[in-house]
Amino acid sequence: MSAFSLSSDGKLAIRASETSSKNDFDYLVGNWNIRNRTLKEQLVGNDEWEEFDATQEFRPILLGLGNFDIFHTEFGGKPFEGLTVRLFDPQTRLWTIYWADTRTVKLDSGKVGSFDGDEGEFFGREVVAGKDVIVKFHWDKRNPKTPIYSRAFSADAGTTWEWNWYSNFSRRID
Repeated sequence: MSAFSLSSDGKLAIRASETSSKNDFDYLVGNWNIRNRTLKEQLVGNDEWEEFDATQEFRPILLGLGNFDIFHTEFGGKPFEGLTVRLFDPQTRLWTIYWADTRTVKLDSGKVGSFDGDEGEFFGREVVAGKDVIVKFHWDKRNPKTPIYSRAFSADAGTTWEWNWYSNFSRRID
């Protein structure tokens, strides 16, 4: 797995796994149905979950050094669209994952990491519920026909994690 450490000033330092490559996300190429499960409120000890469906279209770009997907769903009866851009740095062997959606309409600061075999971890910082947190994305492609994405927040420098989002993917046959 990608490893992270914190410098004395709180910045994340991330190392790539030995197996990290530009092909790590190739299993996601194509169209997907996604069943999402997310905590209603994060970082408040809440254990109420909501579930919703989404679809995604995924394509490689930049001669395989990147990819993007478009995520479609509805929230409160209104259309919602998200965009993920993933870029691979062949020098560091690290991926950076960026997100934008119809609510914020700007790319976030990115989550950095790599795959070690069939599992990948990616880390970044955000402010959530007024707290500075470390964000962890986890990708599990042990079964590439039904991959799983999950997200966790840590408000205590990575000592504990609140898992607050799960996405279960299945191929969409059009």
